[in-house]
Amino acid sequence: MEPARAAAFSPPGWRQGYRLRLKRRRLLWRSLRSRHQLRSVVDRTGLIKPGDILGFVVLRNESARLPYFLQHYRALGVSQFLVVDNGSTDGSGAFLAGQLDVSLWQTEASYRAARFGLDWSSWLQMRYGHGHWCLTVDADELLIYDGFEHHDLPDLTAVLEDQAIPGFGALMLDLYPKGPLGTQSYVPGQDPCEVLPWFDTGPYRASRQAPLGNLWLQGGARERVFFADAAQRSPTLNKIPLMKWNRRYAYANSTHSILPPALNGLYEGPGGAQPAGVLLHTKFLPEIVSKSATEKQRQEHFHTPQDFDHYYDALAAAPVLWDESSHEYKGSGQLCTLGLMSNLTWD
Repeated sequence: MEPARAAAFSPPGWRQGYRLRLKRRRLLWRSLRSRHQLRSVVDRTGLIKPGDILGFVVLRNESARLPYFLQHYRALGVSQFLVVDNGSTDGSGAFLAGQLDVSLWQTEASYRAARFGLDWSSWLQMRYGHGHWCLTVDADELLIYDGFEHHDLPDLTAVLEDQAIPGFGALMLDLYPKGPLGTQSYVPGQDPCEVLPWFDTGPYRASRQAPLGNLWLQGGARERVFFADAAQRSPTLNKIPLMKWNRRYAYANSTHSILPPALNGLYEGPGGAQPAGVLLHTKFLPEIVSKSATEKQRQEHFHTPQDFDHYYDALAAAPVLWDESSHEYKGSGQLCTLGLMSNLTWD
């Protein structure tokens, strides 16, 4: 595929830099205040040790995904998970409370009003993540990288620290089945890649957005199927999910962008020079069809959720995402060969 590289990161001028510092302080203050919305259910943060890699997750009704999600990240070396359960009704909270490496908070407050959960996760990062490598992901995202089958996150972060790189970016790669959505079978604990083995190799396009200098990467399967006539509104596919955290950092828009703005230069998109991986996006498990109607009604996603009603309607209609150009996922080496993530050098 053609590399989706954007222009190099350009630091803001002093006036814009001052405004961004104020913005970062406002975001941190919001996060500090949001702690009052969280109720501690199980607090095992006293078990966190220096050097532990921490996972931060905000979720709702993800009981089907959680067993494999935790298995995947435990195998990669995440020591403790700090999870906010936003009003689950499917047993997710009880399941998480029983996991000995999970600290759990619950809230019924608005996900959208909390900057789509960022206020809550940012507070937990401020309180517990300072000085740790912190992984911030959704329950339907599985981080992989070159050689992840044999090298865990402590290996990866050692490589990054040797190069004085404080974070690791990734392309969010949509996985999907061959037939209509919702017609497959999935058992909790099963690898989602067995049910969703297909993906688009491209095209992907990238640009830099002012004033943060963050990447804006779009394209792939969801754009092809759902946003062919409105490509500028298709989902953003770049994230920086792994950071050596400092309590002065603040994600600005999911993990798509971060402050201070220089950190946005950590990810350059497919074909970029910086070390980068892929977030396997397992959104399209069979439950997506029934969940889409619920999420349309809740109006808790997207800045202008009514503009995406057609998207939920299309998902609820159980479309076929596969086409003749689809590729079957075969592992990290394949994605490196395709240029979707970078090759890494291991000692």
